[in-house]
Amino acid sequence: MPQSVLVIEDDAKIVNLLRLYLERDGYQVQSAGDGVSGLEALGRGRFDFVILDLMLPGLDGIEVCRRIRATSEVPILMLTARVDEVDKLLGLSLGADDYVTKPFSPRELVARVRTILRRTERETPARVLRRGPLEMDVDRHHVTVGGREVRLTRVEFRLLQALLESPERVYSRDALLNRIYAQHEVAVVDRAIDVHVGKLREKLGDDPAQPRFIMTVRGVGYKLL
Repeated sequence: MPQSVLVIEDDAKIVNLLRLYLERDGYQVQSAGDGVSGLEALGRGRFDFVILDLMLPGLDGIEVCRRIRATSEVPILMLTARVDEVDKLLGLSLGADDYVTKPFSPRELVARVRTILRRTERETPARVLRRGPLEMDVDRHHVTVGGREVRLTRVEFRLLQALLESPERVYSRDALLNRIYAQHEVAVVDRAIDVHVGKLREKLGDDPAQPRFIMTVRGVGYKLL
């Protein structure tokens, strides 16, 4: 399967140029024009690489990088028109893998993408969580049940990841909310977790009356079977 790249960049000309060169090199490319849309795309799908502009409308690239790194180790290459070394060091300290200043050579950028992917594949073994027919590739944001792909939202993915990482633990609603919502997100009531669990069960094909994966522990919360 071709590796997938998400380009988070508000300049359509740059996006089209990157798409042309990346697709010519065999990558699948999706794009987002601002930070919020980029994070939403990452929550919906699975990507092997992120190209992230520093100067984005709304959330800037630094904040987007920070939020990506809170939940994922996907390789990130940052683009910027700035040449200030402080910006470079800040971006790399947040977990970006490389940094390219505009204007850039698209051939060189694609070569850097290829090099980073080869290096990270060698250095980082896949984090795969399994429970019966349920399998989660954490870094690729990919979930299958019996080989069937299940597309989850970012919150549903975090919820399932928490359960898979501690399969013997009974999670209270508060504990799950603390796991699946980052500090920057709005406060929610504990019963909201029931809605998320219901949607997750539906996508997994799990009957709450006769659960295969997620069991309700009355008066406490949830655990993985």
